[in-house]
Amino acid sequence: MGGFPVGSAAARLISPQGRSRVSGYREIDTMKAKSSGRDWTGPEFRIGVSFGVPLDFAFAWCTDYTPEDASLEGESYQRKIIERTPRRVIFEDLEESDDGWNWSRDVVTLRPPNRWHMDGTGNRRDVTADYVLSPLPDGRTRFDLRWSRRPKVPDAKKLTKAEREASTMQAWKRFAAAMERDYRRSQHPRRASR
Repeated sequence: MGGFPVGSAAARLISPQGRSRVSGYREIDTMKAKSSGRDWTGPEFRIGVSFGVPLDFAFAWCTDYTPEDASLEGESYQRKIIERTPRRVIFEDLEESDDGWNWSRDVVTLRPPNRWHMDGTGNRRDVTADYVLSPLPDGRTRFDLRWSRRPKVPDAKKLTKAEREASTMQAWKRFAAAMERDYRRSQHPRRASR
């Protein structure tokens, strides 16, 4: 799975009272100004989800962008990986819609062991996002996402801030279930049949 292309449908909401408990949250506040270099008006979206997997597994799973990511997201876009290095992934997504093609190119900067940043440019919207993972008790991991988007064309179906965050939260809950399933499988490989 890759970190969900934020412009598609997904987001998580971080409650104000949860800020002080999330390690790494202050870094996410300053990361946007340092790394994105974009001064966009409009809402900033936020969500947070807990994963029942260790942080290192969550980081590897979330940043393993593949052409198969669309099926996890319930989407129909085609993804092409342009470049993959230990510190950066560049991919393009293309999807046909009722009103034409949706294209985007995302540059993801990996900051192991627990964060990554994405800048995406597309024919319908631009997006910038910061992702942070924090360890939780019992080997679980907290995932926090903050992003901003700048539409380039009027949205046919304009979502409110709350609707966009709820949609993204639902997507990441689906990803959490898939990630946890993959983790369980990795801990209990099937025995070779005799």
